[in-house]
Amino acid sequence: MAEPQSLPGRVRRPRPRRAVRRLVIWYRRTGPVIRLVNTAGTALTPLRSRLGRTPDHTPEPKGPRLCIAVDGMGGDHAPGPILEGCLGAIEELPLKVLFLAEEEPLQQAINELGLQELVDQAVASGQLELIGSGPSIGMDDEATSVRRKRQASINLAMDRVKSGEALAVYSAGNSGAVMASAIFRLGRLKGIERPAIGALFPTKDVGRQVLVLDVGANTDCKPNYLHQFALLGNIYARDVLGVHQPRVGLLNIGEEECKGNDLALRTHPLLQAEKRLHFAGNCEGRDVLSGAFDVVVCDGFTGNVLLKFLESVGSVLLEVLKAELPRGRRGKVGSAFLRNNLRRIKKRLDHAEHGGALLLGVDGLCVIGHGSSKARSVMGALRLAHAAASHNTLDNLHRLSDEGMG
Repeated sequence: MAEPQSLPGRVRRPRPRRAVRRLVIWYRRTGPVIRLVNTAGTALTPLRSRLGRTPDHTPEPKGPRLCIAVDGMGGDHAPGPILEGCLGAIEELPLKVLFLAEEEPLQQAINELGLQELVDQAVASGQLELIGSGPSIGMDDEATSVRRKRQASINLAMDRVKSGEALAVYSAGNSGAVMASAIFRLGRLKGIERPAIGALFPTKDVGRQVLVLDVGANTDCKPNYLHQFALLGNIYARDVLGVHQPRVGLLNIGEEECKGNDLALRTHPLLQAEKRLHFAGNCEGRDVLSGAFDVVVCDGFTGNVLLKFLESVGSVLLEVLKAELPRGRRGKVGSAFLRNNLRRIKKRLDHAEHGGALLLGVDGLCVIGHGSSKARSVMGALRLAHAAASHNTLDNLHRLSDEGMG
């Protein structure tokens, strides 16, 4: 019996295996989700290869090295991971680091982490200077201990900024002590009653962040404090974040002027009448990460609750997504597609991965890091300090205080 002839112009293709067909169908259905997740995470620029550097990393453009004083004894894991992060930063950024720490713990950390050769190279090239300090201030110490421990690393770091030897200071230590040291050693800007801690939060727009302040420096605030926070945040968003006309919002429980507690009701007209910034109205909690605002002001109690909540979102979201992925072979295939994307989402939502927050309102640039900061977080914080120093942020804050803070 003759075999059937295939039609001209048509090529018979073998039917794909059932498992392959299912995989193709699954990918077509979830493709839009995968592409959406791909846009959700831009992790901090990785450190050098031994700290997690990726092959496609592009080094920062070289230029004049800006000097930053680092409190090497600040943080839960100091001084080793702090020094490790500094070594990564000076390799990727045009920086010189003045590293202030107690000599014995520092040398022990260098030996344990095997950093001696890298430290020697950085010191020889003038990128790193190790400076001995006295007894440090612990994470559980009172903020007033900065007056007793005058030779503590945080005090010596502030002194380097006060003298002009360094342009900024970074510490992942006791935030109350850091703030107290900054006020005692650097002083407040003229017209500023209370400095504020400003933290950068991610938004749904990958290329945009929102500055929230205060996130913990002042638990009880007056309307004129929030007015000053708005002016400080406006300068920072304009100069460092590159927003031409920052949209400033007041955190509240509703969009209407009549909503909110006494503090919000009394602050609203002050911001509305301020001609030196663009007040975009009240910002509800659901709008903080929407990208509709560039600066959001609130009292330190509310801001700290918001900050701590955001810190938990990344890990919780990752666990929920893991639990919702199907079990068995299909689940393993789906996890393989999404694993790296989920990690990037977690890092983007984890405030510790963003390095630190700027203390605005003191007469010097000061970045406060997360207490649990390790090398990658230190790298992000030094990027923040470098950006603030290279954009002459402090000069513009001085001009603003000369005009009067209201």
